[in-house]
Amino acid sequence: MSYCIQCGNAATRQVPPGDNLHRLVCSVCGHIHYDNPRLIVGCIAEWQGRILLCRRAIEPRLGYWTLPAGFMENGETTAQAAARETQEEAGARVAIDAAFALVSIAHINQIHLFYRGRMPSPAFAAGEESLEVALFAADEIPWCELSFRSVRLCLEAYLADRQNGHFGFHEHALAPEHESAASG
Repeated sequence: MSYCIQCGNAATRQVPPGDNLHRLVCSVCGHIHYDNPRLIVGCIAEWQGRILLCRRAIEPRLGYWTLPAGFMENGETTAQAAARETQEEAGARVAIDAAFALVSIAHINQIHLFYRGRMPSPAFAAGEESLEVALFAADEIPWCELSFRSVRLCLEAYLADRQNGHFGFHEHALAPEHESAASG
């Protein structure tokens, strides 16, 4: 972006007065354009001990399995976003229980928030962004075909908590893969 969304004039990258980061600032009206992280919200939807996963029909990671999740929209709560994404991607209704995992991915300006949820029935169908949708028992999860590290972390924590009989809240920060591989 190189033009102001307020007045249409040229905007330049600079540190505004009282700030310490470069921002896009309009040279005429002074409007500051903030570029903040994007919130991706999803759900671990469960039916009788089985977890709902979607095979992605879009990039990134086309063909890989994921939890139903996507970008939060303006005007909705995070819980509403989790339920909406589950409906859109997996054709499933879900009763949201509680926030379960927060994964900060600073190097791509994203925050992934996953909720726990219960499906009132085993009804589901692939949405436009899914090639297929299926319910998996813990020992059937296609671990080598999961789309994102945040999904793997969330599922690992969920299954451990479920095994222990108590769900907590989990927070992780992911470094770029080349950094995490070098450090452990």
